[in-house]
Amino acid sequence: MSVAKVAALNYYPVKGLAGIPVDSAEVGPTGLLNDRLFMLVEPDGTFLSQRKLPAMATLQAAVNGGTLRLSGPNDPELEVDIRYDGKRRDVSLFGKWFGQGVVQDPAADAWFTERLGVPAALVRVTPEHERPGWGAHRGFTGYGDAHALMITSQSSLDGLNARILEHGGNPIPMNRFRPNIVIAGWPDAHTEDSVLRMTAGTVEIGYSARGIRCAVPTVDQSTGTKSGPEPTRTLATYRREPTYGGGVSFGIKAAVLTPGTITVGDPLTVHEWIPPNTDPAPATRTP
Repeated sequence: MSVAKVAALNYYPVKGLAGIPVDSAEVGPTGLLNDRLFMLVEPDGTFLSQRKLPAMATLQAAVNGGTLRLSGPNDPELEVDIRYDGKRRDVSLFGKWFGQGVVQDPAADAWFTERLGVPAALVRVTPEHERPGWGAHRGFTGYGDAHALMITSQSSLDGLNARILEHGGNPIPMNRFRPNIVIAGWPDAHTEDSVLRMTAGTVEIGYSARGIRCAVPTVDQSTGTKSGPEPTRTLATYRREPTYGGGVSFGIKAAVLTPGTITVGDPLTVHEWIPPNTDPAPATRTP
């Protein structure tokens, strides 16, 4: 019998940019260390994402001590000091969450603006930032959409790709779903949907809600171009979620119940399962 284990870990320092794979990570209340603590915003403070600018996928930001190193394909790197506090500006996500961000180095703003072709400013969460999520376990998040962790499984991707091939399409890589944690070893696709509480390494994780997918999975993360209609077309044939407004799901959103350390290869222990054909999240969903 196969044992479920952590197959991959990724963090995304700047919301919407390329992910950074790691072998091990400290995990705090808002997720993997440095995950989505930075964000790019328009002049009015509205966040920028791959939904509008798929080219963001080709840009990378890596935290290096007290600096942020920016890079892109065939671009000179730029390293700027991280400003943990100081001048602030109003920012927003989806027109539902409104808060503040610490203004970062103007050189970073110019670097992103030149590469994305639109005015872009980089901000970081404030020291007092405390933003709750929602769902069966609420938890907290930085500038994530609404939760600390995005969790997927290899069996779910294998099942999806089998269906895509049946439809005459090409299989897609896991990075289309931008997960923080990828789990291997479950024989059945979408087993993650049924896990209410689990532990990996010293981190206890609680299910928040199904991962309802937007248009970002149709973006080729290596080229920063839309290559749809997959996987959305195929997901729509078997992963519609009526209790989430009819969106399609892949993976789960989760909260950090007990912070700690997680490492690739760590076995996964499930402490509590969600009863079959039930989902505790929709009743808690915010408008």
